[in-house]
Amino acid sequence: MKLRRAWACALAFGVAAGTAAACGTGERGTTEKMLEPDGSAFVLESVAGLEQVALLTGADGMNRTDGYAVYGTDLGSMFNVGDTTYFVFGDTFGERPPDMTGGGGSFWRSNAMAYSTDADPSDGIAFDGMIVDDIGLAKELLPSVKRDFEEITKIPTHGLYANDTMYLYYMSVNHWGEPGHWDANYAGVAKSADEGQTWTVLDDVKWPGDSGFIQVSPYRIQEGDGEADIYFWGVPSGRFGGVKLMKAKESRIESLDGYAYFAGTDDDGKPIWSSEPKEAATVVDDTVGELSVVWNPYLERWLMTYLREGQGVVIREGAAPWGPWGEPIVLVDKDEYPGLYGPYMNPRYTENDGKTIYFALSLWDPYNVFWFKADLEKKS
Repeated sequence: MKLRRAWACALAFGVAAGTAAACGTGERGTTEKMLEPDGSAFVLESVAGLEQVALLTGADGMNRTDGYAVYGTDLGSMFNVGDTTYFVFGDTFGERPPDMTGGGGSFWRSNAMAYSTDADPSDGIAFDGMIVDDIGLAKELLPSVKRDFEEITKIPTHGLYANDTMYLYYMSVNHWGEPGHWDANYAGVAKSADEGQTWTVLDDVKWPGDSGFIQVSPYRIQEGDGEADIYFWGVPSGRFGGVKLMKAKESRIESLDGYAYFAGTDDDGKPIWSSEPKEAATVVDDTVGELSVVWNPYLERWLMTYLREGQGVVIREGAAPWGPWGEPIVLVDKDEYPGLYGPYMNPRYTENDGKTIYFALSLWDPYNVFWFKADLEKKS
């Protein structure tokens, strides 16, 4: 198995504490490039070489997750803890009729999790196992009421590792509406100190259902020896809102008042941070579903992927966490892959110094998670 290129300067959230400090690269250090736009033009021209590499989940998937009573599942956002990557799934089902499309089936769990130490993304990701119950079946991490118009499910939107603890940010869904529309009760956080076996909900850390932070994508940035900041890009419930931004010191993520919200820039272009969520400014104005944001060393820019209803999965380049963000470029066309959603990246899974990116992608039919790759093409 090929070893992945080590990220010496900028690492995705989840690497062991103390190893994610940025180091200098050329005239401007990595952290400076992450946080201070240099005013140059966008460099991402297009994407090429899109390829479906593997089916990760289900009875026909490379991991044969039917052995864990996972015949159908979706999402698959990722976070790292040391050399292990955790894949977090949404509504998960046991046996299903062979011709069934979308979510449904027996043995419904609102969420599930797999883990892997596979460092070679080129042939798919082999799971080492899943978080299981006493009889070896994939366990529901965060129980839900499963009652429509009360709490139909709890969907983890992303995980992270901080303070020697695993965290799951999730949304409590009140009701699934028309395609792309759903109502949330709130967004919350749960934590685990035993490698994901048990989870405790943080009752005091919640965002209301009409907020812009129902689904989040986090990233850890550490400047020198100081305490790391965790940046969270967020969207409302559903797939028809824009992206907002908040951050918190690593030690403060368990306190709601530890989060600050991007409220625009001052006359010098510096970010303004507010303690009021209602003052959060939109950083990407689009119809955004299931977003994922990482730093890319090949472009030396931020990358954001998400489902854009009516078009497919798109990718955008960002000069700083708050932008400016470039125009969306189609990464996966909906006509080639009908029913696509949930494009999740992890900077651990790249090749060619970040030119080749890998990502998880869900397809409504067969309601499972696939592994894709694509090449980033710079402007000449």
